[in-house]
Amino acid sequence: MSDAELARLFLSLAVLLSAGLLGGHLFEALRLPRVIGEICGGLLLGPSVFGRLLPEEAQALFAGFASQPAILAAFYWLGLVLLMFTAGFNIRSRLDPADARLAVSLVVGGLALPGLLGWLMAAGFPAAAGANPLAFSIVIAIGTAVTSLPVISRIFIDLGLMQSRFARVVLSAAMIQDLILWAALSVALTLQQGGTVHPLDLGWKIVLSVGFSAVALLVVPSLLRYVGSRTVRKFTEASLTGYTLLVCLVLVVLAGLLGVNLLFGALLAGVVIGRFTAENFEPVKRRIQVVAIWFFVPIYFVQVGQQIDLPAQFDLSMIVTFLLISSAVKIGSVLLLARYGGASWLRSFDYGMAMNTRGGPGIVLASVALAAGIIPGSMFLTLVAASILTSLVTSMWFRWRMQHDMSLAV
Repeated sequence: MSDAELARLFLSLAVLLSAGLLGGHLFEALRLPRVIGEICGGLLLGPSVFGRLLPEEAQALFAGFASQPAILAAFYWLGLVLLMFTAGFNIRSRLDPADARLAVSLVVGGLALPGLLGWLMAAGFPAAAGANPLAFSIVIAIGTAVTSLPVISRIFIDLGLMQSRFARVVLSAAMIQDLILWAALSVALTLQQGGTVHPLDLGWKIVLSVGFSAVALLVVPSLLRYVGSRTVRKFTEASLTGYTLLVCLVLVVLAGLLGVNLLFGALLAGVVIGRFTAENFEPVKRRIQVVAIWFFVPIYFVQVGQQIDLPAQFDLSMIVTFLLISSAVKIGSVLLLARYGGASWLRSFDYGMAMNTRGGPGIVLASVALAAGIIPGSMFLTLVAASILTSLVTSMWFRWRMQHDMSLAV
């Protein structure tokens, strides 16, 4: 890579980071979620605005040489992996019995009825030409039921809720739910590629994901304690930071090799590291969180916004129909199951709002389905719009709730 190409790469990263930081600060000043401001920063840099008004300049800035898009994509995935990793620091892998029952209620409420609704609604939405009908139905079902761990984690971090019981229950439920949904997406992709899927394949993928999770949570902490008892006193805080990130990368690689979603490898790595509460580990976790939240994560969310092309993909009636029906059923279903699990009516509604946040995974789902030829551009924007709007409404709701009920933070 030449000096000119390196300079172009660093310029593109500087522009992405600037858009994320400025958009985040602007939305924060307006008492709106930083994450939506970061996505809107990317919206301005993408084909909706900059790429449409100055297409040659946009091409030169973000794809000026052959390998630049791939390098920027690596920063995209690093941001997402680090967001999941740091979110895992505050997730308890062992919930109290009452919290565990409530988390199971949220999983059932977030999956069963919303997934069925999405499956049925698929017949009323346009599939891409050449799409496998079953794959399309699976994608719409996932788009209705998915919960965004990255975005809900970022909202909880921004509002100081990550240490609360409420956050632990929501994130645990979302983690279990999304294990199932990402396994379903892999089945949809196999179908679209012309493969055949045995009815037991989905179950096997779920079992494999659960098994990987169990090994990560039960074996890896003991292994790290064994190694740490013989070496950790020799490490500085800086070197501990490097080895902590190494744990994350190793679990992400193992997840990929086993066919488990990479992001769950990062999340589980964060849960494992979160179990270590020794005094010398707290500064390490804070250091990683600061670098992730203020550098890599904004670059990730800006690139999410760059994928949106509003003029070419906008269909208001489709967006409104999908958003209102899917949100009403998702919130209502979770509310009823949370109430059955012992939560108050208001707290049950809080759980429904949190589980309806679709954010980044909803956008990733849309991007993957579009690239695979399962959904057309209009459906892509519908799923993206639902992801952004549900994230925006959720953040505004919890910001308002925190002003009136501090018990959420307990």
